[in-house]
Amino acid sequence: MIDLRAARHDPDAFRAALARRGAAEAFDELLAADERWRALVPRVDELRAQTKLKGKPTPEQQAELRGVKEELQKAEQELATAEAARDEALARVPNPPHESVPDGMTEDDAVEVRRVGEPPKLADPKEHTEIGRFEMERAARVSGSRFGYIVGDSALVALALYRLALDRLTAEGFTPVIPPVLVREEAMYGTGFFPSDKSDYYAVPEDGLYLVGTSEVPLVGMHMGDILEQLPLRYCAFSSCFRRESGAAGRDTRGIFRVHQFQKVEMVVYTTPDASWDEHERMLAIEESLVQEVDLPYRVVNTAAGDLSTAAAKRYDIEAWFPSQERYREITSCSNTTDYQARRSGVRYRGDGKSLDTPHALNGTAVTDRWLLAILENFQGDVPDVLRAYGAPATVTR
Repeated sequence: MIDLRAARHDPDAFRAALARRGAAEAFDELLAADERWRALVPRVDELRAQTKLKGKPTPEQQAELRGVKEELQKAEQELATAEAARDEALARVPNPPHESVPDGMTEDDAVEVRRVGEPPKLADPKEHTEIGRFEMERAARVSGSRFGYIVGDSALVALALYRLALDRLTAEGFTPVIPPVLVREEAMYGTGFFPSDKSDYYAVPEDGLYLVGTSEVPLVGMHMGDILEQLPLRYCAFSSCFRRESGAAGRDTRGIFRVHQFQKVEMVVYTTPDASWDEHERMLAIEESLVQEVDLPYRVVNTAAGDLSTAAAKRYDIEAWFPSQERYREITSCSNTTDYQARRSGVRYRGDGKSLDTPHALNGTAVTDRWLLAILENFQGDVPDVLRAYGAPATVTR
């Protein structure tokens, strides 16, 4: 969540920043709710002070005290209601975008940072479903639409990609993790996915659990409520991920480009506020180095303010070239959530003066199943040499 004290101190700056992502009204509602709560606090404090008498009260004082306690009970109920309304309003306010984030509300408003590599000139580019083995109809019988089996050589290439990413990340100082993929609501709230995107996630109501859409959630949540003694902390995780894709009806229905279940290798970093922007660039560089290792043509874009996730202050996307679509499509993202996720998750660290401060949290995708699709389409079944060391075949057959 945002720093409410900082917002009170400079509301105009916060409002202007949040207006860039369409959240000025939510911010004004927060300030109004906060003002109502603050107005009640002195009255409650005054009434509490009146209940503290020295010595044995007289009968007159006892009668007066009963009246004060009744008034205090009502005032405390009003305060609790106002506090709940303030907290609810606070949960709806997203992270203000960084000044370097471009204006705009959709993915088309992203600004290209650079392009690397040349898209292949293919006379008859085949789609990934025509090259690899993806059992979509069988998966639909088993699980419904937007599920798929990855089979045979295609599965071996996917597994090689995950292992390549994990090896490179551990060499960069990331601690590998296999996390839980069912989490409590607190973890989804802490990372900013709830309440804004709650409809996009699968729930297990009998157990109060949710399937995660990214291992960012359990990695950030691993330190919920902790006081960190040493920074930075760098983690990488392999996991299955699940999304309902409730707002994607009719989009990317062919193959496994947009499905309900997919695999991913994710990075999460906790670091100090003064180091987080350098860390953001470092994580992007790691992502780019992986794309370059498999020789995919790609571009980097700076995501527009209105297209950012609730928690992100800035996000880079890497988009690989997909010959069958004749356009670049997202295969990784890299976000700096500044203190937003850490504050919501109750994570703090000891600064130089031993005082408790809020760290910054960052996340970035290393590899997803979409990399497999991009490799199949760009090389039409040939497999990059670097993946063969991890058990991938030289050529994918169906």
